[in-house]
Amino acid sequence: MQLKSLRMFEAVCDGGSFGVAAQRLHTVQSNVTAHIKKLEDEVGAQLLMRASPVFPTPAGRTLLQYARQMLQSHDQALALLQSRQLAPGQARGTLRIGSMETTAALRLPPLLARLRRQHPDIDLELDASPTAALLTELTAGRIDCAFVNGAAPQSDLHSWPVFREELVLVSGQPLLRFPTADEFCASVFLAFRQGCSYRQRIELLMASMGISAVRIMELGMLDTILGCVAAGMGYALLSRSLVEVQQQRFGVHWMSLPGKTGQELAWVDTCFVTGAPQGWSPVLHAFAQLLGVDPQARQAQPVPLAMAA
Repeated sequence: MQLKSLRMFEAVCDGGSFGVAAQRLHTVQSNVTAHIKKLEDEVGAQLLMRASPVFPTPAGRTLLQYARQMLQSHDQALALLQSRQLAPGQARGTLRIGSMETTAALRLPPLLARLRRQHPDIDLELDASPTAALLTELTAGRIDCAFVNGAAPQSDLHSWPVFREELVLVSGQPLLRFPTADEFCASVFLAFRQGCSYRQRIELLMASMGISAVRIMELGMLDTILGCVAAGMGYALLSRSLVEVQQQRFGVHWMSLPGKTGQELAWVDTCFVTGAPQGWSPVLHAFAQLLGVDPQARQAQPVPLAMAA
């Protein structure tokens, strides 16, 4: 059954006339008659008594009940999907978010809490993975958006910088000076698995110091990395804001990256990445609003860490 036919059927029942229905729907009476005949053929029953006024048969009353529900659901869904500015509590559905683990641990909790307060009917799913894996998941449509290091290289993805992080060297012992190349060669770096953007910065930093083969041990989880660094197992390269939050818990120490090359490698932008805005769901629009993302401008103001407090 076509929604157009159901709308005409509803109009005839409400107006008591094929002619009145045609006027309300800005069409000709023969078009209304044809759609009603098509509906009756589809359901295998007479739906209207052709009297004056026209009224529904028992079968017609049954269909009218469902027709109103279907038309109402259609109109509500259309209005919601066409809306770009959602009122509090209006967004409904599931938002599938991908994020680097450091961003998920530090930046997202206050944002997600605020999103849920504004739209209680939103359900959230979070996948914490390295940047390369997140871009693969996003391109395959398994997540709706992702927080990754830097803009996405794929032309079909859209990126907006939302956070700026300073990467620092993390150690289990106080750092009175920056370690030498020999000291780094005698130790290891603890990092996330291959595809992590921070891991790439480790390799670039070591290359700038003339170290061609740095030893990197994959530990996977943030707490494991910090715990092993605190135990003296090796170094890590993590965001300063994250280390400052976790410093008391793990007893780790940190130092800024020295020199021009170090500072160039230290600062990284975390970008909010999605597919084309034309395909966004209402819940994704609500999240983008919260982040200050303008789908047209492709840019956003950095979100303060404590904005949801």
